[in-house]
Amino acid sequence: MQEIEFNWEAKDGLKIYGKEWKADKPEGVICLVHGLGEHVSRYEHLAQFFTDKGFSVMGYDRRGHGRSEGQRGHAADAEILLDEVAQLLIEAEIRYRELPIFLYGQSQGGLLVLSYALKRHPNIQGIVASSPWIRLSFEPAAAMVFLGKLMHRAYPAFSQSNGLNPAHLSKDPAVVKAYIDDPLVHDRITAATGIAMLNESRWVNSYSGPFPVPLLLMHGTEDKITSPQASQEFAERLEGDVTFKSWEGQYHEIHNESVKEQAFQLVLGWLQSHQELKKMGKAL
Repeated sequence: MQEIEFNWEAKDGLKIYGKEWKADKPEGVICLVHGLGEHVSRYEHLAQFFTDKGFSVMGYDRRGHGRSEGQRGHAADAEILLDEVAQLLIEAEIRYRELPIFLYGQSQGGLLVLSYALKRHPNIQGIVASSPWIRLSFEPAAAMVFLGKLMHRAYPAFSQSNGLNPAHLSKDPAVVKAYIDDPLVHDRITAATGIAMLNESRWVNSYSGPFPVPLLLMHGTEDKITSPQASQEFAERLEGDVTFKSWEGQYHEIHNESVKEQAFQLVLGWLQSHQELKKMGKAL
């Protein structure tokens, strides 16, 4: 596996940090979109697994996250975040033009890849959405929502804590401690971003009908951050090649839980089965 750093300049001039884990003999590429407050380098072990199996992995730190520029936790609207997903796919296409490309989104990243597929119909082989933010497992603090609605027009960059409890990410204490100690992790979200994401999740949660690409949707049954029930109900409303996998007793970050190896193997099998569709010349 070779690690390569890259970056691009967003339309508003911000420099976005990207990272590529290149398989020795790649047969496909996974484009990774991370969750709220974190960064792509937390997925090193996931990248190691898939590169060993012949899939390169590419990801980026969303604006206001990790090594990317921008106010922490701030994006003016959802379309700016979807544009970043689009640019990641462009970067993958440049490097892996002849290979199947998949999107993989975790949590808020899961919401973004679902919304991206529904709104922009990308020419990719499929999507993996892990613990997506379709609906939260809890009611956000009323004061937080009130402030967000009050400020998102008058002062959209108004910042407050995102309220995420690190103990709810994983049952593994080492994962929780590493998250808390990570200097690239933050707990900020601005009024503009918070309202945009609430609206985006409500829109996705209201959708029923055809899904434009094959979809693997996974969720832990004890996720206290995003709702596993909402994911299952969303999958049941969709038409097309849709697979839902429930992970019994698991928290929010399935890739950091005790079942991570089984989860990786499940995803690998799904990727390989849909990778074959391109080899057979079938349009998706």
